[in-house]
Amino acid sequence: MKLVKIYTTTVCPYCDAAKRLFRALGVPFEEISLEGRAEERTRLSKENGGWRTVPMIFVGSQFIGGFDDAKKLHDRGELLPLINGH
Repeated sequence: MKLVKIYTTTVCPYCDAAKRLFRALGVPFEEISLEGRAEERTRLSKENGGWRTVPMIFVGSQFIGGFDDAKKLHDRGELLPLINGH
């Protein structure tokens, strides 16, 4: 199983929704707060095509986007195989 990382901020309903999705799927994840970490957020943005909003979700080293992107992958049956390396 690949490590899932979710970069978040404190007041972010999409971050909360992403965490609920992964919990409901039984997928462990590491939550990393970007609160007060502007340099880290800028670095991540540069590495991922200019994406600046949170959550920023990674499966292994692959950036998959935000909550809506993760939900779409799940709805198409692609999220769990991605996480499980299939």
